[in-house]
Amino acid sequence: MQTGYSEVWLNGSNDYAHRHLHHIGDKMVELAHVFHDETDMLKLRVLNQCAREVLLAQSSDWLFIITNGTMVDYAKKRIKEHVGRFNRFYSELTSGKIDIEFLEFVEKQDCVFEDIDFRIYF
Repeated sequence: MQTGYSEVWLNGSNDYAHRHLHHIGDKMVELAHVFHDETDMLKLRVLNQCAREVLLAQSSDWLFIITNGTMVDYAKKRIKEHVGRFNRFYSELTSGKIDIEFLEFVEKQDCVFEDIDFRIYF
């Protein structure tokens, strides 16, 4: 029974995801502060893709799907995929070793929020 307190998005079937979603949200805020004045176009592309990955991972659809038991494996895969991509891009940014081919692949695969600016997390 639903009691009206967001159980669809936070319950025993999907609560594991929240620690990952909070973690990448916090890391995105960190990136926005560290790279706020960045001008390098490649780094800007990666930073904006990081912001997209956070938003895609946080989509309420995934948690809703898990709770309702429809296409659960797909929803879990999508959360894991976006969190994983974010973490990879974060590592690439902080190490200074950006995989351009991977970036281009991801940009084409999930080409949403075309005008996003990672600084919204500042």
